Amino acid sequence: MSTFEVSDLKVNYRKNPVGIDDYHPRISWAIYSQTRGFFQTAYQIQVANDATFMSAMIWDSQKTESDSNVHVVYQGPVLQSRTRYYLRVRVWDQQNVKSAWSETAYWETALLTPEEWQAKWITAPPGKLQAADEPCDYIRTEFQIPENAVAARVYATSLGMYRLYVNGVPADDTLFAPGWTSYNKRLQYQTYDVTSLLTAGDNAIGCILGNGWYKGYLAWEGQKDHFGQTCAMLIQIHVTLSDGTEHIIVSDKDWRISSGPLLMSELYHGETYDARRELDGWSSPGFVDQKWEQAAVTNSQCVLVAQENEPTRIIETIKPVAVITTPRGEVVLDMGQNMVGWIRFTVQAEPETVITLEHAEVLDREGNFYTGNLRSAKQTITYICRGGGEESFEPYLSFQGFRYVKVTGIPQHELLAHFTGCVIHTDLEETGRFSCSDELLNQLQHNIVWGQKGNFLDVPTDCPQRDERLGWTGDAQVFIRTAAFNMNVVPFFEKWLKDLAADQEADGRVPHVIPDVPAAGYGSSAWGDAAVICPWTLYQCYGDIRVLDAQYPSMKAWVEYIRGQGENEYLWNTGFHFGDWLGLDAKENSYVGATPKELIATAFYAYSTELLAKAGAVIGKVEEAKEYEALHEKIVQAFRAEFVTPTGRVASPTQTAYALALMFDLLEEKDRQRTAKMLADHIEENGIHLTTGFVGTPYLCLVLSHFGYTDLAYQLVLQKEYPSWLYSVIQGATTIWEHWDGIKQDGSFWSDDMNSYNHYAYGAIGDWLYRVAGGIELLEPGYKKIRIQPQIGDHLTWVDSSFDSVYGKIRSAWRRDEDGTLTMHVEVPSNTTAELILPTTQQDSIVEGGMPAAQALGVYGVESIPEVQKLILGSGSYHFAYAFAGN
Repeated sequence: MSTFEVSDLKVNYRKNPVGIDDYHPRISWAIYSQTRGFFQTAYQIQVANDATFMSAMIWDSQKTESDSNVHVVYQGPVLQSRTRYYLRVRVWDQQNVKSAWSETAYWETALLTPEEWQAKWITAPPGKLQAADEPCDYIRTEFQIPENAVAARVYATSLGMYRLYVNGVPADDTLFAPGWTSYNKRLQYQTYDVTSLLTAGDNAIGCILGNGWYKGYLAWEGQKDHFGQTCAMLIQIHVTLSDGTEHIIVSDKDWRISSGPLLMSELYHGETYDARRELDGWSSPGFVDQKWEQAAVTNSQCVLVAQENEPTRIIETIKPVAVITTPRGEVVLDMGQNMVGWIRFTVQAEPETVITLEHAEVLDREGNFYTGNLRSAKQTITYICRGGGEESFEPYLSFQGFRYVKVTGIPQHELLAHFTGCVIHTDLEETGRFSCSDELLNQLQHNIVWGQKGNFLDVPTDCPQRDERLGWTGDAQVFIRTAAFNMNVVPFFEKWLKDLAADQEADGRVPHVIPDVPAAGYGSSAWGDAAVICPWTLYQCYGDIRVLDAQYPSMKAWVEYIRGQGENEYLWNTGFHFGDWLGLDAKENSYVGATPKELIATAFYAYSTELLAKAGAVIGKVEEAKEYEALHEKIVQAFRAEFVTPTGRVASPTQTAYALALMFDLLEEKDRQRTAKMLADHIEENGIHLTTGFVGTPYLCLVLSHFGYTDLAYQLVLQKEYPSWLYSVIQGATTIWEHWDGIKQDGSFWSDDMNSYNHYAYGAIGDWLYRVAGGIELLEPGYKKIRIQPQIGDHLTWVDSSFDSVYGKIRSAWRRDEDGTLTMHVEVPSNTTAELILPTTQQDSIVEGGMPAAQALGVYGVESIPEVQKLILGSGSYHFAYAFAGN
């Protein structure tokens, strides 16, 4: 009997996905072994139409010699539409012992060709009221199905945002379909398994259709209809009968449409719901809809793609922690956490009672409810009671960013018991955990994670509360490495990057926001570089070549766009750039830090070109890789000629300039250590404070640690005085702020015009927490080979960090005991190896599991290198201890 097993099968990173349109899905599995040093030497994959694998075998890989257990591409016959494929895997170890078969998993295809769509786009008939606050459409039809129905799927999408109902209940628990894409180029559709919701005989289907991102208000200019002026719906139902035939129902002119109680729904402004107008049973069979209008058939040229990202859901609920009466007499709920989602409430009131919920992130320094930083966004829910008993409500097609909720129309004593916060974001698997001996730092990690939750809602937004909520490229690229520690973000970013490529201009320019909203603009360095940095980061963190294959044309187009700017193809010193956005060394009344924009632009030009060359080499574009390697060298030379003095000093003495030059290897080797000291001196002379903005901050501590200044990096991270990461924590923040001084030390606000309290960019310090304080670093893409090297100093007594890689859980936990003993717990997943670097010269003092480490590790062993011991670890769980002398 084998001592290992195969489990956790995934297809395209998802467990049992229903409704994918990939002809060559990627299959991954985890291996759990009771013994150390496990390596897979072969695998066998079987795919069948029958869950028992007794018949209908589609593909059998047979025993395939390979150590790969992630991203194994399906190689069987061409997949068929609307088909469920069952999957199982077994593997062999290095002694040629095979495992038992894994538990059966599956994936299900969607509509793989456009010709399969028989449904018609339907919309409200001409003449529908087009008021500023447009009522949402209610759409329905009834149909019959035979008694021998065995399965049913709904394929649906919309121009707008929709909620689908079958026989009076939601089709599933997902929200905000069809998601936000570059609608006129790519529109997602969803697949719903509604088998359990249908019955023999009469059935009904309905949907609520609102503006959403498609034609609602977007950006800060009060404009709407960015993608179109008319909402529409497309629905196709396939009912499979026991004899193998299908019964198909499609949206067409015979469907009925009406307005209803949802009088207004806007992402920025909230919702107005009049319960007196409720349409009891409207999505159930037997509802009388003669007064409803006949739907109008319309056309759309959208390219339909199956759902790519994990859907958005209510992930958790929280209860308010207090009811506050402000100095102005406002009744305010404190949720205790800056969150994104909505409030669910239950009330019993007289008919026509108006209940309003206004949402805000903070209170002002007097303790009053504050909405100035929302700009034009109203974030207000208005509910008009039906009366006659208890009634409950939660929004349908909008979300709010808030901690505080001002409530009117309900007695104060009823609020705590009857109000619940529903936390909503893309349903991403949490993969990272970081905790330590400093509770303020733990709160910072909490804030980073909650900032990611709030802003990873179908696209990576800058903020979730004001009249913006856009997919800013610069914010995404600086945070993606931290994001990839905290959560599995591959499908999320794969989808977003496809929209980046779709919205990229013909000359290669990248919009500042994705999906593109023209008001935002195009082509800034560090923002447009998301086209290159994000795919490369995904490849590094997950080892998946496909993302590079898919995005390479976009990556190349961006670099070539830069190359074509100005008179010198090796410098980027023209065009608009955000620079070191919100840098603290900015001039008075300026958003842009002191580091020259052309220095930043050229540094990122070099970096993106270097990554493009590496990507080309990975995907087999050898000649292009050589071309871009040569281009990179010339850009570096031009950078030195333009921005470095003849004596090797960076000409612009700012923290961001130093950090970029060192992070991107733009200096000659002889000048790097001196430049690192100049950066360290700058920080120390500034009272152990940073002056960096969006561009420099993500790299600052990484650079310090790389060049031997980890102690200073710790001091910077643990700094409590403004400006610092912990300043906001001490001020009571529960998410990351947009500005270092979003709330000033006297309690006043930075400004009204651009002051989000849930803005993840500065949360990029999480990368340093995992990689330096925790010590988890990759040596090969996907963490196939791992380095564990925590930087242990006097500032913390313990750190416990872990990360669920594509291969399995990696853990690095260390503790300094009072007697001077350092203990470390390390976990290495099956089918990988790790090198553990311990800061000691005394090899003989290292004990693992009560035995000398050299003896315990056997063939892997211990290697002495200057001032440290390198321990080579196979998979397994390890406990080390040794006398620690400090750094």
